[in-house]
Amino acid sequence: MQSRSLRAARRSAGFTLLEMLAVIVLIGIIGAVVVTQVGKNVDKGKYGAGKAQLTTLGQKIENYALDNGTPPRQLEDLVTKPSNATNWQGPYAKPSELKDPWGHAFGYKYPGEHGSFDLIFYGQDGQPGGDGFSKDVGNWQ
Repeated sequence: MQSRSLRAARRSAGFTLLEMLAVIVLIGIIGAVVVTQVGKNVDKGKYGAGKAQLTTLGQKIENYALDNGTPPRQLEDLVTKPSNATNWQGPYAKPSELKDPWGHAFGYKYPGEHGSFDLIFYGQDGQPGGDGFSKDVGNWQ
């Protein structure tokens, strides 16, 4: 009699392999849903930060133009003094500010088609064109 109750106590004391597998699968499903939702919000945040960075970088280019008479020929001129800049008061930007939140270079044209210079944030893909978080944004928009 005592051995029967001892066996019953052992069986009810732990979890079966099937129960543990069910819990692990449920945790995996919940984790996948959470990661998907967080990933979407991270991309949304980076896209918004890239648009804000575009505005800030545009202001730094305008500061360079005020000091030197024209916008820089290339974005790197904001960091390192070019030979043709007679009144360079820089650095106007840090090297890290010349990259978008995904690590891609901003597009830059001097002279610009839409103004004295064109500054373009290419979005998540870092390429011209695209939709969603890969949509391009220019300083003239």
